[in-house]
Amino acid sequence: MIRIRKLAGQLFACLYAVFLAPFACGYSFDQVVPDVRQAASLSGGSACPVPAHQLSAAGSIAEQWSTVLNSDPVTIITQNQTAAGQLAEIEAVIQQSIAVWTGVSGTTLLPATFGAVTRTTTQNACAADGINSICFDQADLAFTPGVLAFTRIVTADRAGLQLANGPISTQPGQILDADIYFNPSDSTVIFATPQALPATPKAYDMESLMIHEFGHLLGFSHSAVWRAMMFPFAPAPGTFTGTRPSAQQLDAPLSDDDRTGLRVLYTDPTDTLHTGTIQGRILPANTLSLPATPPGVTGIFGAQVVAVDSASGAVIAATIGGWSCSAPGPAQFDGTYEIGRLAVGASYVVYAEPLNGVVSPAQITPATTGLCRNTTTDPGWPQLQACTVPAVDVSFTTRTLPGP
Repeated sequence: MIRIRKLAGQLFACLYAVFLAPFACGYSFDQVVPDVRQAASLSGGSACPVPAHQLSAAGSIAEQWSTVLNSDPVTIITQNQTAAGQLAEIEAVIQQSIAVWTGVSGTTLLPATFGAVTRTTTQNACAADGINSICFDQADLAFTPGVLAFTRIVTADRAGLQLANGPISTQPGQILDADIYFNPSDSTVIFATPQALPATPKAYDMESLMIHEFGHLLGFSHSAVWRAMMFPFAPAPGTFTGTRPSAQQLDAPLSDDDRTGLRVLYTDPTDTLHTGTIQGRILPANTLSLPATPPGVTGIFGAQVVAVDSASGAVIAATIGGWSCSAPGPAQFDGTYEIGRLAVGASYVVYAEPLNGVVSPAQITPATTGLCRNTTTDPGWPQLQACTVPAVDVSFTTRTLPGP
């Protein structure tokens, strides 16, 4: 029996500017609209957005890393300074970062999902070639000031697509290539392995950043939960995000929001513990306050809806609300939200908030801008399955009406 106490049935928003301190916000995914101009056998026949994701069969995620390390400036510090020892120490960070994400219960992402991590001596191994790669000495225009690391992802919008000699997509939303880059050329940025971090307190913890970037590789966008691994800002030099993984708890660095998001993205149908769902709509107190363009906006878009465990006060999960979709699409901006894969037998307090704090809408754009396609963005797109994403609403407060 599911005992999820839905304390927020509909959240009505009053649209006026207020100052709000940053609250906890939730997991979000990169979204992709299938190419319905193709045959239904390739696109699925629906323009409803699907989250970007890896396949989760055994050995389906291959990973390689370039052993070419920058020496001018030196950007990676290891405890073992021998050539072989340095590579082994870095590879251990990669393996442990993978183990964090495959250590979450209630998902189809298992240790066997990742193939063996291999090494390459290629200088510029990160490329749109269908091979997931990690690079420590590859410059890129994306390294603007303040960027420590990033992941570049290529996602299929239909079945039958392939990059170079990589895998052929079998479904829309499948990630075909995900490359992780660490900034190699900023003399003020140093990354240290966990063993070397205590002796180099001005360095950024490599493991924290690596775990975060693997979240992107799996399909996550950013989260505005301060404690979440997918928070867009790195911990201060010399510190680690959360708790180090251990043999007793491999997923210790993750927040509950990270874990819930992973269960939603890689749902295990045999998981009978995390089957609860909270859903509803976020509606304006005055419908005249909704934007006139694009047409058809009937609810607040882009609010974060957060589920807090009533007993512990911990943020368990949250999501970006404001839209729904049913086949054949397109997305409808009706204020709908859904928070899934919640533990049964618990009670939750639910609230909504705008993204006007530390994390802004710009930092979760893959979760919002990827919800629509139309003839402006894609010539020949069928009009009946076209839509335009409205601007994220960042100026509202909420009052709660009791729900069933």
